[in-house]
Amino acid sequence: MEVINTNEEKYDRKAELQAFDETKAGVKGLVDGGVTEVPRMFVQQSQTEDSTIRSNKKLLIKLPIIDLDGIKEDPIKRKKIVQEVGHASETWGFFQVINHGIPSHVQDEMKDGVRRFFEQDTEVKKQWYTRDLTKEFTFNSNFDLFRGPVTNWRDTFRATIAPIPPSPERLPPVCRDILLEYTNQVMKLGDTLFELLSEATGLEPNHLKDMGCTEGLLALGQYYPACPQPELTLGASKHADNDFLTILLQDHIGGLQVLHQNHWVDVPPTPGALVVNVGDLLQLISNDKFKSVDHRVLASKVGPRISLACFFMTNFAPTQRLYRPIKELMSEHNPPKYRETTIAEFTTYFNNKGLDGTSTLLHFRL
Repeated sequence: MEVINTNEEKYDRKAELQAFDETKAGVKGLVDGGVTEVPRMFVQQSQTEDSTIRSNKKLLIKLPIIDLDGIKEDPIKRKKIVQEVGHASETWGFFQVINHGIPSHVQDEMKDGVRRFFEQDTEVKKQWYTRDLTKEFTFNSNFDLFRGPVTNWRDTFRATIAPIPPSPERLPPVCRDILLEYTNQVMKLGDTLFELLSEATGLEPNHLKDMGCTEGLLALGQYYPACPQPELTLGASKHADNDFLTILLQDHIGGLQVLHQNHWVDVPPTPGALVVNVGDLLQLISNDKFKSVDHRVLASKVGPRISLACFFMTNFAPTQRLYRPIKELMSEHNPPKYRETTIAEFTTYFNNKGLDGTSTLLHFRL
């Protein structure tokens, strides 16, 4: 007689998600409660997406590290750095930068600020818990909780920094000052990086800035608690970023991996360095010259892992600016590969889709 397993039928994923969301305590709440097994909603149901992707354990390939020292003063150094940034953006879509101008004590205080927010009393933290992503500052776990195919082992705060600066009183006191100071310095570094990227395409230094690539900034503080069964889940599923450029500050724990030549490659924490990656919108306007690459974050028994990612994009800001492949880069042999879009349209499509492992860019390809 055949035995039928009815567990699958009885499992109500939506009810588990709802109950989790209603705690307003996130993944940290589960860990604080002493959970010893990963709840089913976090378990990666299938690893088929990675069945053809190999581990990089025996590979000696490393993410490029680019030294920005002397970039303003030395034209010969600048030319070399432009080439390095261009090559890394075309081949990896990711690189690390050192001597970028943001002091280590500011980076350390920013990481501490992220930790302070997530480790403050849950009742205090709950006042910012919401799924309304249009608010200046929000806290939740998994922006795509009810849309994504799987839930990730992390909690997140989101702060809209530009184009409309947040009202300081609407930011949490435990991280307000350092968040404003750090993101102000990131905006300056972004100006420099977009100049380098413009020059790497043969355009004038201000071309990408004049297109509005540096107008908006969204800061995401990520908190990845220690996980009792890290092999069953992920801190962040495979995805590409839906912005122009991302600048990531990460702590010493590691776990970030980039998909390069069909291998998952570790991005080891480098003291003082920041991780930079091309986003989907930059790939769109560069007509695939620069690559927006899939990446993920592994769960770990060690934690919490702390990071702050700054996304250059205007998100839901009321701008009707249209983005399409840059006409100066187009030719008979390089026709446009994407239709025009607004950042609001692009963002809405990305958010509705969630981290489902598919590329947002496919929806906008001609």
